[in-house]
Amino acid sequence: MDMRTPAYDQRRGEIETYFDRTAAQAWARLTSDAPVGRIRATVRAGRDRMRATLLGWLPDDLSGLRVLDAGCGTGAAAVAMARRGAEVVAIDLSPTLVQLARERLPADLGPGSIDFRSGDMLDPALGRFDHVVAMDSIIHYDAPDAARVLGRLAERTTGSMVFTFAPRTPALAAMHAVGRLFPRGDRAPSIVPVAEAALSQLLSAEPALQGWRALGSTRVASGFYTSQAMRWGRA
Repeated sequence: MDMRTPAYDQRRGEIETYFDRTAAQAWARLTSDAPVGRIRATVRAGRDRMRATLLGWLPDDLSGLRVLDAGCGTGAAAVAMARRGAEVVAIDLSPTLVQLARERLPADLGPGSIDFRSGDMLDPALGRFDHVVAMDSIIHYDAPDAARVLGRLAERTTGSMVFTFAPRTPALAAMHAVGRLFPRGDRAPSIVPVAEAALSQLLSAEPALQGWRALGSTRVASGFYTSQAMRWGRA
């Protein structure tokens, strides 16, 4: 299944540039314990809730299991999974965020391990996994590309995939429209809202996801953060 479409490559480049250069300092602060403004505080709280939701769908004991943290950012989810015993491959497009994740790695990591890498989460050289976690890492892609990404990940996953997408809501549509007013150099890669039913239909049509099914879905809304979690596993 070839993901190398012009639209996918363009968006991938925009995401890498934004998180590695434009927003690296802001992202480092948001994902720390440093004080932030009211708006970013709601985003931080929402992300914390979402991370807990996704991790809550994984086994409490991950000993000996190989887990991909696809779009690991500064590594909070990877650390939590390693402490449950997982062998985590944590990858992100941004070398800057991956380096920050390495610097934040606690001494008391627990029984698991983390292999931090910068690069493409679809790289087949990463190998096979028992579970995949993709928190807010496919929300910038058009729905058909997002479905193809998940299909590619499913080809190398034996257990489950837990991931998020941007649900189509009036609030997100308004924020998307306002974002277009900012100068091009200041814009974040736009989030692409999609209806849950439409995404589920696309996923069900993916050849690599035949034999998989939706196992759960829940929404987290916290001020300026809104994201939908889904869990898919083998039937």
